[in-house]
This record gives sequence, C-alpha cells and structure tokens, in this order.
Amino acid sequence: MRRSKMPGRRNVLQMGALGGLGLVIGSRRSARAQGSKLKLNIVNTSGGTNLVLAALMRQQGSFEQVGLDVTITNVSDGAKLMGGILSGEMDICPLSGFGQVFPAIERGAKMKIIAGGTMLPLQGLLTAKPEIKTLKDLEGKTVATGSLGALSHQLTVATMRKFGVDDSKVTFANIGSAPDIFRAVASGRVDAGSTDVFQDGKNGVRVIENARFWIDLPEYTYQAGFASDAAIAAKREALVRALAAYAKIYRFIQDGDSRDAFLKAYEAGMGKADTETALQQWTFYQKYKPFASGLIISDERLAYMQKLNLSFKIQTKIMTTEQVADMSLARDALKLLG
Repeated sequence: MRRSKMPGRRNVLQMGALGGLGLVIGSRRSARAQGSKLKLNIVNTSGGTNLVLAALMRQQGSFEQVGLDVTITNVSDGAKLMGGILSGEMDICPLSGFGQVFPAIERGAKMKIIAGGTMLPLQGLLTAKPEIKTLKDLEGKTVATGSLGALSHQLTVATMRKFGVDDSKVTFANIGSAPDIFRAVASGRVDAGSTDVFQDGKNGVRVIENARFWIDLPEYTYQAGFASDAAIAAKREALVRALAAYAKIYRFIQDGDSRDAFLKAYEAGMGKADTETALQQWTFYQKYKPFASGLIISDERLAYMQKLNLSFKIQTKIMTTEQVADMSLARDALKLLG
C-alpha cells in the first residue's frame, strides 16, 4: 500500500489476484499464482480513527491479501473528500460521515453509498460543569459543535429532539475541530460540546447523561463508504476487494485477539505512544462493536439519515434507496470473505 502526503507514502508488495469471489482472503499462494495487481485510490479524512485503522491494515497486510495496490490520501475536511471522489481523482471513501452525500446526489452528483463504515456514533456530548447533568440542563446554554448541519451538530440536535429538549433554546457555537471543542469544554468557555467519546474522563470532562450518542442515538449511522458511479462501473472488482479488506479488519478489531496489534497501530498512526487512550479505544470497540463488520446499511437506516437531512433543510425530498445506494458491492465483498 502506498500513502500520499498525509500521512506519507508506502509501496506494498502485492500478492496477486484472488480469482473468483469464492476464494478466502488469506490464500496468498493462489494470489501470487494469478499475478494480477489492481490499483485503487482511497481517500479518508485525517481523523485519529482513520489514521489508526490505516496503520493497522498496513500491519496486517489487509490490502495485499486481496491483491490491491492502494494509495491512501487523508484530507482535512469533507469538502476536499467529496471533491476528490467527484473529480475522479479518488476511487472510494470507505469511512466518513456521509450526510452530505444525499444532497449532493439530489443536486445531480453521480455517486452512491456502497457500504457501512461505523454504524454507531463515536461521539458524545461532554461537559466540565457539575451542574449540567442531562440534556435538559443545556436549554439556555452554549454548546460547541461543528458548523450548523455538520455531523456533530446533527448528532447533538437529533439527540436533543429525541429526549424532548428544545434545541431552539440552545446557542450553538462552531468552535472548529473535535480537539478544539474539547479544549473549549475543558476550559469552561462553553457549557458543553459534541466531541470524541474517548475524551470522557479527561481533564475533568465527562459525558452528559442521555447524550452518549453511541447508546442514546443508535439509529444514526455515523460513517459509511461511497464512490462515484464512474468508479463503480470501471473499478468494481477493486472496490469489492477493498470493502472485503475493511470488513475483515472491522471483525479483527471487534472480535479478534487484536489488543497488541491495535496498540502498535495506534502508536504508528498517531505518531506517539499513548497506551491509556489506545486501550480505552480498543476496549470500546470490543464492547460496543461500532464498525460495520457486515457492511450492509439497511433501507431503514438510509431513510432515517435522509429524514434527518430533511428536518435540517439540507435535502428537499426523500430519494429511493436505488437512487442513493448500491449495496451489491458490499454483498460481493461478504462473499469474498467466505
């Protein structure tokens, strides 16, 4: 696998094609014999989850096992990510917030959601103020999120509405990135903020009761994979292999004996050793199993995300599953896993 500027490049020996969908991923001897090499350009955001996951997949030889020669590019925001997909420079984004994909398709973008990524949110609403116990206590307060309609804002408002909190009485502040939000919460500059769940318990910050999004809003699909129609048509086999590699690593993280491998990947991906945080993340993954090891996103989940967009006036109508998604690639990837 090769990586571009963020966070670097690396060439990976490819082991060749696996042949048909019925072969199991680990058959390296067969892959060598076939001798094929499929190139694929992957784009993800530069968040910690993606960086650690990429490091783990390099360690495990995930892409070489499926006969792929991969370049991963990490970008700073969703706009650059979408631009790479729609321009054809990138072939697939396997793991990103995807609320923006629906309105893009509604406006004519030729792309599809092709797999689940993280089925449960990896965020919560955190506070450092002892008087704030539940979401209801945030009425009349200032809450830090991303921009209005962005993922962290959507999660916050959707959960507030679910628990009968009047979000019109809440002042939302666009503080910036998740680390910026955490610092604002920890310093008391804001009353609460939607940020990385793994910050819970640090610097006197805690998750608010009924604002544990991974528990209290499980219907929200946090991240998904998507690709352009052109990439699906031209590089279907490579996309299927990539999805199979991701499904296999999701299973390894959540159900396998992956502790030591994850700790090593965390250090490589984040560029520093932090055993406490890495163990906290690994334990969370093992307990809650947020990743889409089965890859498929149901019609109901897709409809929920669209209805949420509609309530935020990000979309003007609900589109059919066929208009927004193609889960046939995910199904083929599951067959490849055996």
